Amino acid sequence: MKTAGPVVEPEGYLEHTLAQAVLERCDALALFTERPGQIHRTFLSPAMAACHAELRRWMAAAGMRVAIDIAGNVRGHYAAEKPMAPRLIIASHLDTVPHAGRYDGVLGVLLGLALVESLNHKPLSFEIEVIGFSDEEGVRFGFPFIGSRAAIQQLQSEHLQLRDADGHSLADALSAFAESTPEAGSAIFPENSAAYLEFHIEQGPVLDHENLSLAVVESIAGQSRGSVTFLGRAGHAGTTPMDLRRDALMAAAEWLLEVEAIATANPSAVATAGHVDCEPGVANTVPGLVRCTLDVRAPDDKQRRRVFERILAAAENTGIRRHIGVSHRLDYDQPSIRLDESLTALAQQALTQTGNQPRRMVSGAGHDAMVIAPYLRSAMIFLRSPDGISHHPDESVLSGDVAAALHAGREFLKLFPSWLESRQLSCTT
Repeated sequence: MKTAGPVVEPEGYLEHTLAQAVLERCDALALFTERPGQIHRTFLSPAMAACHAELRRWMAAAGMRVAIDIAGNVRGHYAAEKPMAPRLIIASHLDTVPHAGRYDGVLGVLLGLALVESLNHKPLSFEIEVIGFSDEEGVRFGFPFIGSRAAIQQLQSEHLQLRDADGHSLADALSAFAESTPEAGSAIFPENSAAYLEFHIEQGPVLDHENLSLAVVESIAGQSRGSVTFLGRAGHAGTTPMDLRRDALMAAAEWLLEVEAIATANPSAVATAGHVDCEPGVANTVPGLVRCTLDVRAPDDKQRRRVFERILAAAENTGIRRHIGVSHRLDYDQPSIRLDESLTALAQQALTQTGNQPRRMVSGAGHDAMVIAPYLRSAMIFLRSPDGISHHPDESVLSGDVAAALHAGREFLKLFPSWLESRQLSCTT
């Protein structure tokens, strides 16, 4: 009687099996939410703690040493063949916007975990640390990237004074977390950290339009965020003649069309007024006060600031014409970031060697990588977002794209030692 030979797995079997597990885990983590029926998970919330508990269990089963740091980041460390070998950090975020989809941020963390699982407990010549950052979206304190800023020691004293909707400061929240989590360790990246890799959904329609699974991000657009306020005069809707009105909402409406026109006239720039507050906000009163948010992004910082200034000038001109007071403020100015060219080339090579088109692109959305890149060599790989949908419950990914990302990630791990060697040689010459 013949004995059975070794089982030969079909090509790509491991990646597709792991991809299915990643998607099932995205579904599982979506259940940890602050709002039943929606996905809503914010910084240091009970829902985040429950998410951590599940993720920690998976990390430990993959052979990782698991910890929580004082910024609320969950961290899984996969040891190398030798202690204090160079460390590759693979990370993204676990928090969400309100009423979110289930892949933004979370998918990148789970892809990192799946890559470790694919090693089947076999150590490499370098360490891997998979991190789920506690806050990237900035929902609770109106300030993004708390988790990754803590990792590079860029949480400043003024940031710690920020307050959430309940009046709690960020300093108080971190202090309470430290008291309830005495085992929490340092949030700072260790000295042997050599590189940072982030997987993320594109959150836009480009890859879907081009029918591509993956792309390498070469830079991240800068952002200017602020607000514009129009101060008119409230009046009775029935007794105030049209020619005597100082309608703040009509002034804002006229300006909003200018926002669109100015951004459209500047290719590669985008501008958004995503939220409008109107006072007194009743049907029978002429609006006296309107506040509009303003978000301007572009890969070129000079262009971005120029567009932002032109939009503010348009608001002031609208106010002059309509006898409306106009004020504005800049809340956030994030320069554009070009990711490390050598590490980006390595990611591009990984895509090429796994049969993917080596597409490069600029990210219009902000990511933890843009905070980390000035301090640690960083690269990003995008996965297609079907129909370009993100920050919405209809956000989705394709199983085949997740498998492609895992395949490229496994190739990246194979190529990484040669990159480390080239970096060490260049540092000694």
